[in-house]
Amino acid sequence: MKISQKGLYALQAMMMLARHHHQGAIKIRDIAYEEGLPEKFLELILLELKNARMVESVRGAKGGYTLRRDPSDLALSEIIRLIDGPLAPFGDAEHLRELIDRDLVHRALYTVFLDVRDAAARILDNTTLADLIEGHGRRASAANKQSKKQKKETASILPMVVGGHKVD
Repeated sequence: MKISQKGLYALQAMMMLARHHHQGAIKIRDIAYEEGLPEKFLELILLELKNARMVESVRGAKGGYTLRRDPSDLALSEIIRLIDGPLAPFGDAEHLRELIDRDLVHRALYTVFLDVRDAAARILDNTTLADLIEGHGRRASAANKQSKKQKKETASILPMVVGGHKVD
């Protein structure tokens, strides 16, 4: 699975819309500025997300884009599949299953690829925009715990300085 730059931009824009979900429509220029995205490219991405009924556009002076559904109802897999296609390295899971059945010599290899695809799909299917913006993603929680632990350990060890030089 590879997420394109377009896919990454789509996820970033959707996260920004999720953070401002109950604040009304957000202008493309504001999304682009806040997320550091190219505005013209973002227009095309938002149009694609609109056609897929994930976002809606609002016209007028207070117009812009807003999520069509609650952030807790938008899985990352749905966004990635829309923008970048299937999650599997060989197209889709069904294709991998066919290879497993047909190519006995390489069955173990294709089985590993299917397992990787299934694990990635499971994580992306079960992670929503709400999880990301609330910091409840598994990796975010683990990273925060590890960072706090490292800071605590580092704080208790102070370097010794003698004559203006650090001594190890």
